[in-house]
Amino acid sequence: MYLTIKVLTKILKTMKYLTCVIMLFLGMTLLITACKDDEDCEETTWYQDADGDGLGNPGVTFMSCDAPTGYVSNADDDDDVCSGVVDACGVCDGPGESTWYEDSDGDGLGNPEVSLIDCEQPEGYVANSDDTNDSSVISDVTPISAFEEFNPDAVTVSFDGDEITIVSNGLPHHTSPYWPTNNSLYIDPVVAIEDRMSPGTINERSYTLTVPSAPTQADSPSATGLGAIGISVTGAPIFNDEEGPNISLSANVASGFDYAGGHMGPGGYHYHLESSDVEENILLSHDDEKLVGILQDGFLLYGRKEMDGSYPEDLDESGGHYGVTPHSDGKEVYHYHIINEFYIDSYILLFGVDLKGTPNGIM
Repeated sequence: MYLTIKVLTKILKTMKYLTCVIMLFLGMTLLITACKDDEDCEETTWYQDADGDGLGNPGVTFMSCDAPTGYVSNADDDDDVCSGVVDACGVCDGPGESTWYEDSDGDGLGNPEVSLIDCEQPEGYVANSDDTNDSSVISDVTPISAFEEFNPDAVTVSFDGDEITIVSNGLPHHTSPYWPTNNSLYIDPVVAIEDRMSPGTINERSYTLTVPSAPTQADSPSATGLGAIGISVTGAPIFNDEEGPNISLSANVASGFDYAGGHMGPGGYHYHLESSDVEENILLSHDDEKLVGILQDGFLLYGRKEMDGSYPEDLDESGGHYGVTPHSDGKEVYHYHIINEFYIDSYILLFGVDLKGTPNGIM
């Protein structure tokens, strides 16, 4: 019995020793593995292979333990840009330059008549050419900024929905021999021949014109009549080429007009002719692009010239066309120009043709 217990005790001691040895071995293995995992990898320089020919570009490198996609270990490629054909935009096997179409009205549709070719999309241009009228968004809307040109002491402009109302007292803010002699704006005749001046002096009148904010051309033109056919930027009304019923202006009558192209009549002081160039600060046009006023069909009347100083060559029978004006923010709108033709002698009419739009009464 004693022997048996002694043997068992010896066996247990031996097992305990073996267990410690095994645990020590496992611990050392784990420690070695952990230390190995914690070691930093050895980074390598890799070279970009953009053209996929297996050769790297020495100018484009990347440091990492493993090869990144598109990179190789050698730097033997001295032309890694493109293995095919480089297009005009510098793209390997690219599509080349694109055609872009102007989108002046900002509706996302391009004008097939106005295009340019470029690698990048220019501002204000789109890729499609589906717009048949690229200025249609505002082409018939009267530019609001034009009314800033009107004499604020004589003219009041109000906007009500789709209508614009212009009210004037008819008192221009420039000098004239037609003012009463006690008025500060009175001057002796400069252009007008005194004994041919019409009787009467400038006095306050009332003119009211209401037009659509988006005037349109009528199916057929309308002849203008006697009296006011528009309101000028100075506040004085604009008349046509007649002095009376079926009586056209004559050189004799015109010689009594002041340098602004105006004189007195039953309807008060008004303009028939383009202004003279004797006073530079006058707000009416003289052979330039200035705004003259608004006519009774709602379309604006400008001087003989375009913004670039040229004379328009595409005017219709009423002296109108679609084009850019000083107030249309680069867009084309329909408007009139003073026609660059002498009416009688050296006189040029403001407006002596038919209106393209529907006339509204001036009260």
